[in-house]
Amino acid sequence: MRDFEKISYEQFCKDVKADKNLYDSYKIPSRNSTNAAGYDFYLLEDIELNPGEIVKIPTGIKSYFEPDEVLFLIVRSSTGFKYNIRLVNQVAVIDADYYNNENNEGHIFIKIQNESDKTFNFQAGNALVQGVFMKYLTTESDQNLEQKRTSDY
Repeated sequence: MRDFEKISYEQFCKDVKADKNLYDSYKIPSRNSTNAAGYDFYLLEDIELNPGEIVKIPTGIKSYFEPDEVLFLIVRSSTGFKYNIRLVNQVAVIDADYYNNENNEGHIFIKIQNESDKTFNFQAGNALVQGVFMKYLTTESDQNLEQKRTSDY
């Protein structure tokens, strides 16, 4: 089982702003064609990003999935090709134990940088990154890990 959820309104107020209309209106990530691998994440608010500028963006989203799965966040191809926008960490890796962590409920943030020589404007509701779920493997020498996630990164 895997899916996306909105963070609680209380967490939204902490991480974004106290705006119930915005909270009620933003969309959960979705696939937008039959064979799409990625779930588009939609911007909560308008963004203007100047050349070289970096911005951290709240998504208002958390996700749950199986313990042997990972959620990768990747800039949509068209965004990278057309505008030269990239994730600061290139590919974001969201682990299963990030969901509902004690620090921020597993709220997924993205951090982007404008690598172009033009100002980048994106409207609220536009898709900027996509999330792809994948299974992963572990090694035979892996220890039985009992450690719990205690931070939001």
